[in-house]
Amino acid sequence: MALKYQSTRDLNQTKITPTKAILSGLSHDGGLFVPDKLPKLDLTLTQLPHLSYQELAFKILQPFFNDYPTEILRENIQKAYQTQWDTPEITPLKSFGQVNYLELFHGPTLAFKDVALQLLPHLMLSANELNHDQNEIVILTATSGDTGKAAMAGFSDVSHTQIIVFYPKDGVSVIQERQMLTQTGQNTHVLGLLGNFDDAQNEVKRLFNDPDLTATLLSRHQRFSSANSINIGRLFPQVVYYFFAYGRLLEKGVIKAGNQVNFSVPTGNFGDILAGWFAKNLGLPIHKLICASNQNNVLYDFFNQGTYDKKRPFYVTNSPSMDILVSSNLERLLYYISGKDADLTQRLLSDLQKKGAYTITENMQAQLRDFFADFADEKQTLAEIKRVYHEFNYLIDPHTAVASKAYQVYQEKTGDKRPTVILATASPFKFPQTVLNALGVTSDDLTALTKLADFTGIPVPAAIDGLFQKPLLHHQVISPMQMKETILASLRA
Repeated sequence: MALKYQSTRDLNQTKITPTKAILSGLSHDGGLFVPDKLPKLDLTLTQLPHLSYQELAFKILQPFFNDYPTEILRENIQKAYQTQWDTPEITPLKSFGQVNYLELFHGPTLAFKDVALQLLPHLMLSANELNHDQNEIVILTATSGDTGKAAMAGFSDVSHTQIIVFYPKDGVSVIQERQMLTQTGQNTHVLGLLGNFDDAQNEVKRLFNDPDLTATLLSRHQRFSSANSINIGRLFPQVVYYFFAYGRLLEKGVIKAGNQVNFSVPTGNFGDILAGWFAKNLGLPIHKLICASNQNNVLYDFFNQGTYDKKRPFYVTNSPSMDILVSSNLERLLYYISGKDADLTQRLLSDLQKKGAYTITENMQAQLRDFFADFADEKQTLAEIKRVYHEFNYLIDPHTAVASKAYQVYQEKTGDKRPTVILATASPFKFPQTVLNALGVTSDDLTALTKLADFTGIPVPAAIDGLFQKPLLHHQVISPMQMKETILASLRA
């Protein structure tokens, strides 16, 4: 039987097709879609070094998106991974002995979100056509810095779509904000929010299931969908680069087929590392998934104590894309480690909403053995950027530094010498002031990019060269309480 999707909170286990799950984004009950079974891939480890990124993506995604005709899915993948990437490898691997950095920032917005968000618009438009849905797709997204720009870059001026992005006004880097505010496209709407990412994300989830708003949109022949990793069209394309990294390690002779490796992942909303967990469960030989948090270390406590408690200070840090206290995608992991118990999953998430915390059972906690968790504060993040630069002559951004530091801690605590892949999730040029600060160089907002290029001898990436000369096109700043009325006004305009 063909794979279908059901909600993590649906006691009746209602199943829908992949295209309908992609169009919906979020289930009507507030849960997240998961496959009713994990597919068996038509893929062997020894094939990995010989497949292009596009070929590998098709082999992995076809079983998850099985109601797309083969030729349409292939065409969507080809469109997603073309000349908008500055390397034909798409996600190259840089190796320094047993430590490897998987560069996920070679797309148009210099962040890992591009890997999925260059594909998602094509998947959505095809899904609309395959389901004979005449409604305009309205992408509603909260961003902690990178998703917003990557989503807009993917959906800008795409027919039959609108995209509305909310970002924390004082919670992203200068480059991240400038990238969003200079975004072109008649269908793009960017709004600063007086609050943090969790405020934006919580309200977006509520509005997704607001019956009055849904009815109003349907009367206008519009429907909500999501570009966050709560959407399966965002989540499963991220599985591909775990397999691709393993193939590069085989190609380099670092490992032999079947050898286990570790992955260290900078983690905020839990989507990227969850993709790694799916990769492991699809047969990729992963020993440990290292969950790396910044000072907002709610996941560190969860993995080490079994309690998820969001009742804590919220820190605005030098790794802003990880400044999150409610990691939405963790719900999918809860569902699986509870034995696919939708009732228990629902009760845990209800406790989080009403009490601000939940505690999992001992049996569930025992099933977290695939993970190791640690965190780095801002000083440790800066020190890691400096260490990696001086030791390897290699430049990393603060989010990658958090993952790199967590791996150092893991190795010290365990003595594990297995080859490890650290996910380099953003270009260091997206955070030039932080990187320069780590290297002992002072700068201001306007000169940081050129100073970093001059200091390191690395050219400013073309995607942001001249960014500060572009006109600002979006200016509105609102409170969370104004989000609903602003959505309606934006779409009316």
